[in-house]
Order: sequence, then structure tokens, then C-alpha cells
Amino acid sequence: MSLTVKDLEIVQAQLKDANDYRIELIDGEIVLMSPSGYESDEVASEFGAQLRNWVRPRKLGRVTGAGAGFVLPDADTRAPDVSFVQAERLRRSPESFAELAPDLMVEVRSPTDSLKGLRAKIDRFLAQGTRVGILIHPKQRWVEVRRSNTEPVTLKDGDVLTIPDLLPGWEVQISELWSPVFED
Repeated sequence: MSLTVKDLEIVQAQLKDANDYRIELIDGEIVLMSPSGYESDEVASEFGAQLRNWVRPRKLGRVTGAGAGFVLPDADTRAPDVSFVQAERLRRSPESFAELAPDLMVEVRSPTDSLKGLRAKIDRFLAQGTRVGILIHPKQRWVEVRRSNTEPVTLKDGDVLTIPDLLPGWEVQISELWSPVFED
């Protein structure tokens, strides 16, 4: 039996006290995902903050975290760790899921994630209309930029991430994404 977005909303309402879990609808099946690791969530938050702090004053669009779901054209409902949608595509925030593919989506590898699975998730978003997908690996300290029909680009400490076709003028030092170490 293939489930729908309505079924997903019912399950979410029933599990509203289980706030530690994210739920996605993939190929008609509800998939329950465990919480991310602390470091991966901190890195996702930092990426989202840097992006939001640049996007919002310019009124370029909307930046969301892992709690925001997207109903994609293939009827999957997915939630990236960070996403960006251009203002002209989403003038007002929907109360529930956004029914479109974000322009940019980001996945941050946590200890329970496989690189193969994260790359497949990003590639499915790209196939549904997302323009740029980013995979961040905090432990190995690299960022992979993925686009449809293009070889991925890997960035490391010392490199600068830019996405001029989507976010002209925005840039972030890769080394600024990692969890800081506080010395005594």
C-alpha cells in the first residue's frame, strides 16, 4: 500500500511527543529517522545561520532547518538539514509542507548516516528540480557541491564556498563551518 502526505501528517500528529525523530515519506513508505549527532547538528545550524544572515536582509528567500518538509514533484516528502528557496518561488511560508523542491538543500553527515545514502538523497532532490545539493562531512572536514549533470566539487579547509548563480555575492569559508574547540 502506498501512503500519502495526508498519512504522513496523521503519523506526525500521533508521534508529536516523539520530537527526537524526523519522519519522511519515501516511495510511498513512511521512514522514521533517528536524531542526528550533536556535531552534525551544530554544523548544520552554523551553515544555516551563515546562509540566513546573508539571505534575510536582502530578502532573497527562505532558509529553513531540518524540521521543514518539502512535498517533491514525485510525491516524496523529504526534509533536508538546511534548505533555501528563492523568494519569487515561495512568497509566503506554508503552514505545513512546501510543495516544491528547494533551490538549495544541504545534508550533514551524522555518525549513523551512510555517504551513499546521503548522496542518493541529494541526487533525488536534484532530479526533482533542486539546483544545488551540498553534502557536508564534519569528521573528515570536507564539503561536496553537487549539481545535475555535473561532476561534484569537493572543498576543504582553506577553500571558500560560493554559489554565484543562485546566491551572487554569498561566500563562506569552509573552515568556519566546523564545531569550535574551546580551550581553557
